[in-house]
Amino acid sequence: MKIMITMTIVAVSIGMMSVAAIAAETGGEAIFKAKCASCHPNGGNIINPKKTLKNMKDPKAITKKIRTGGSGMAAFDAKALSDADAKLVADYIIKTFKK
Repeated sequence: MKIMITMTIVAVSIGMMSVAAIAAETGGEAIFKAKCASCHPNGGNIINPKKTLKNMKDPKAITKKIRTGGSGMAAFDAKALSDADAKLVADYIIKTFKK
């Protein structure tokens, strides 16, 4: 019985580490797809096509825009998107939409 419990704990721990690693790698993408992609498909902007996400380089400016919104964009407060998640989204935008 102890061996089964130990094996179960090990299996669950390995599974949780894998999920955490995947979330860390794809978290920004998953959050972007869930919260941003409907208005910013492929880094574009359906409300104002001249203001895309392409070639953005300042994560602080991106997170500020996430928080304040404006010009047709909804603001996402800390209840809607945590600070850590906002940073993941900013990092994803910078890495993904280079031009």
